[in-house]
Amino acid sequence: MAGVTDTRDTAAALYPADRVATACRAAAAAGLDALLVSPGADLRYLTGYQAHPLERLTCLVCPAQGDPLLVVPALEKPAAEASPAGALGVEIIGWAETDDPYALVAERLTSGVRRVGVDNHMWAEKVLAFRAALPGAEQTLAGTVLREMRMRKSPAEIAALRRAGAAIDRVHRRIGDWLRPGRTEREVAQDIAAAIVEAGHATCDFVIVGAGPNGASPHHEVSDRTIRRGDAVVVDIGGTTADGYCSDSTRTYAVGEPHADFRDLYEVLRRAQQTQTDAVRPGITAQELDAVGRDIIEDAGYGDHFIHRTGHGIGLETHEEPYIVAGNDLVLEPGMTFSLEPGIYLPGRFGARIEDIAVCTEDGGERLNTTGRDLVVLPA
Repeated sequence: MAGVTDTRDTAAALYPADRVATACRAAAAAGLDALLVSPGADLRYLTGYQAHPLERLTCLVCPAQGDPLLVVPALEKPAAEASPAGALGVEIIGWAETDDPYALVAERLTSGVRRVGVDNHMWAEKVLAFRAALPGAEQTLAGTVLREMRMRKSPAEIAALRRAGAAIDRVHRRIGDWLRPGRTEREVAQDIAAAIVEAGHATCDFVIVGAGPNGASPHHEVSDRTIRRGDAVVVDIGGTTADGYCSDSTRTYAVGEPHADFRDLYEVLRRAQQTQTDAVRPGITAQELDAVGRDIIEDAGYGDHFIHRTGHGIGLETHEEPYIVAGNDLVLEPGMTFSLEPGIYLPGRFGARIEDIAVCTEDGGERLNTTGRDLVVLPA
C-alpha cells in the first residue's frame, strides 16, 4: 500500500486541485470568457488526465464566470474519473455517441461569449466545430494564458524533472556498452531506446545517434552507417516518465582517438556550455543567456556553425516555453527549466553538442543532469 500512497501523493503534488481555478481566473484577467483545453500537455497540466487524442471531443472548459467542467466521450468517462482529474471536484460529463458535444459546451457557457482561448494544439476540425457552435466568439490561443502558469515549475515539478534527468544520465553512463566500431547507428539506437525504458522512463521519445559527418546534422535520423574508428558521435536522447515529465540530454563521444581539429572544437564547445550554465540566474534574459555561449563560439571562429538556439523549456513537453534564443527578452525567474545545448557543426566532417537541463533558482541555477561534460573517448 505504501507504493500506492506514494503514487497518489506524487500525483496530488504534481497536479494540485487549485490549478483549474487558477486557469479560470487567468482567463478572466486576460479578457477571455473561457479556455477550451483539449488532450495534450495543457490538459494534463491542469487536471492530471492523460486523455487519448481522439476524433471524439474531450475538452476541459475553464470559464471566466461559473464552474469548470470536463467533457469526455461516455466511453472515456471511467478513465477520466480514475485519473487525478477525478479528485479535483470538477464536473465530468460523458456525452453519448449521438450527442453534439460542441453544442453541449456552448450551452454550458454563459450567454454573450465574445472571446475564447482554444488550446494551441487543438485539432483544426475541433477548432472549426467550436467556431460553428460559438459563432459570435473570437478565437485566440489559450497558450498565451497557460504558458505563464507552465513556465514556472513548482517544487514537485522540479523534483520530477530531476528524477527524469537522473534516469537519462543512467543511460549515458552506459553508452560505452553499445557504441563501438562495426555497429550501425541504428543498432546502437535500438539498444539505447530499450535502456531508456529500463532506466525509469515510461516511453522512449527520441534517440539521435549521429556518427562522423552525420553528427553535423543536429536532428539526424539514425541510419545504417557503420561506426568507424576515430568517429565523433553525437548522442541526443530523451523520454517521458510515468509522472509525465521529460528528459533530454546530449553528450558527444569519440570512438577511439578523434582528429585533433575535433578536440579543439570540442574544448570551445565545452567552455561555452559551462559558461552558460554558470550564468543562469534570476534577472538574466533568455537572449542574454544565449549570447553568453554564442559569443565564445563566435570568438573562436565557429559562429556560422552554431545554427540553432541555445535551448528550449522542458516539462510535460520536451519543447515548451521558455526558449533560450536571440530576440527573446523574457526575464528568467526561479522555477523556469530549460536546456542549455550549444552545438558546433562542420558539414561533411563532424559535429558536437553538449546538453543539460537547468533550473533557475532563487540565487542562481542548478544543473539537473550530472554526467561529465569532458569528451569521453571510448575504446576502439
